[in-house]
Amino acid sequence: MSSSAHPHADEAQRIRVDLAAAYRLIHRLGLDDSIYTHISARLPGPEHRFLINPYGLRFEEVTAGNLVTVDLEGRVVDDPCGLGINPAGFTIHSAVHAAREDALCVLHTHTVAGVAVSCQEEGLLPLNQWSMQFAGRLAYHDYEGIALDLDERQRLVADLGDKPVMVLRNHGMLTCGRSVAEAFKLMHNVERSCRAQLALQAAGAPLIRPSAAVATKTAGQYASFYDKMETGQLPDTEWDAFKRMLERSDPDYKE
Repeated sequence: MSSSAHPHADEAQRIRVDLAAAYRLIHRLGLDDSIYTHISARLPGPEHRFLINPYGLRFEEVTAGNLVTVDLEGRVVDDPCGLGINPAGFTIHSAVHAAREDALCVLHTHTVAGVAVSCQEEGLLPLNQWSMQFAGRLAYHDYEGIALDLDERQRLVADLGDKPVMVLRNHGMLTCGRSVAEAFKLMHNVERSCRAQLALQAAGAPLIRPSAAVATKTAGQYASFYDKMETGQLPDTEWDAFKRMLERSDPDYKE
């Protein structure tokens, strides 16, 4: 059919390709957890439909063409592989998508470093340039068990508020982005921040803690940079570079 029959077709395909790229990159960087955790993206249009990975595929098996389309309640609309989705996984994602119009993409991980920091009383500390970008932009949500209880969604979104990043206590990390690229880059920096924090703590040497004013300034600088890329004032050269890496290693992600 012509693009006029489906006015959002080109944008939907771009989101599919970017989402598949994010799955492959999370795998390439060692941030996946077997067949668990998810990245979801909202499709354009009034139908409130979302893309998510087929349940049972590892992240390196996800392609633009095998992503599952679901509605806001997690009901399957289109499932090319016939594998369905993980209902517990979409509980968190649907809550964020429903509450946040700006959250086109929601990315959740269970990495060793992220889970370790999520178990620390102080959470993620603004100790370096990576982690200072999250000063004042980080939310926390207490663990309530495996995310099967739909009632938890209300508490989760209340805790998230308008923040782009959430530490799920005793569980892992979550980012929401105005694009797949933004959600991925936020998670990439969250992960590096967690690894750096654990390395510093393991070293046992006294820490230099930047002032709150410096951390806030740094967070504002990062936020301004993200804003300019999301509004098209700056090209997203980092995301483009990551996708070029996939072109060499995982060219089938677009299929």
